[in-house]
Amino acid sequence: MGQLCCGTRKQPKNLPGEALKPPSVHETIYIAIMGSTGSGKTTFINLASGSNLRVGSGLESCTNEVQTSLPFNVGGQQVVLIDTPGFDDTTLTDTDVLRIIAAYLVTTNKQGARLAGVIYMHRISDSKVGGAAQRDFRMFQELCGEEAYPNVLIVTNMWGLVSSEEDGLAREQELATKQIFFKPILDKQAKMLRHDATQKSAHSIIQNLVDKHPVVLQIQRELGEGMDITQTAAYIQLDKEMSELMARHQKDLDVLRNEMAEAERRQDEETRIELQEEAGKVEAELQRVQNQASRLGSEYQAELRRIEEMLNVQEE
Repeated sequence: MGQLCCGTRKQPKNLPGEALKPPSVHETIYIAIMGSTGSGKTTFINLASGSNLRVGSGLESCTNEVQTSLPFNVGGQQVVLIDTPGFDDTTLTDTDVLRIIAAYLVTTNKQGARLAGVIYMHRISDSKVGGAAQRDFRMFQELCGEEAYPNVLIVTNMWGLVSSEEDGLAREQELATKQIFFKPILDKQAKMLRHDATQKSAHSIIQNLVDKHPVVLQIQRELGEGMDITQTAAYIQLDKEMSELMARHQKDLDVLRNEMAEAERRQDEETRIELQEEAGKVEAELQRVQNQASRLGSEYQAELRRIEEMLNVQEE
């Protein structure tokens, strides 16, 4: 069995020390790269591996499927990095992201690929950790599970965009010590490291994982045991997030309907039409969120088949 991969990659010239032939899946160290959209996942992978995966602009996502790097050498080990979309993706719903990541990790695990660990990228340049980033990290925790935390690295990057060293240190300290950020997993043997945007730094970070005993993530274990995807810890967390979102949409819709009734009472047709258009948008978003859960099970099975077919073709 050759190297497992998915997505489109441009083949560069071999890096110094890089193997001339693809290593066996059993000889390769696989590391998943996760994090919010725009956190620098793909840039980190390209820098570390010499690959040329597509990189998004700003906070716009370019990773709408799982991609893998070219194999490269770190500490005498062949490494492949796995690029994943974030749960705040600009082109995919959160259920799409869960479906794509879960199907890929389960399929490759069945085919013998073993994860040495997971790197979670975070922009230290963000002065505040917004709601979307916090939601993404909560989903990350449920995908991994506590047993995998010793094989998790939190990597802060974009230090060059921080206004001062003091600001960066203060943000780093807050992330490491507050329960709503990274403290829960750091307390359970995960590590937090800095990336300085050089290949040497990227390889030094990866070196922390290459000698680790392989880990099976919670989502891999749950689905590998035959659990329905809607029963997994990751989906339960996602369902909670979606229920809260639907409640907010419903509240907004109720307010708009009351305002429409008031505009109609005043015979203010212009305002009523504007409110009706806005209510239509909110209703459409509410319906979209409601439909996500109902489609997940069947779409997950279809994604499994798609990835299995893709990997089988690549082996031939």
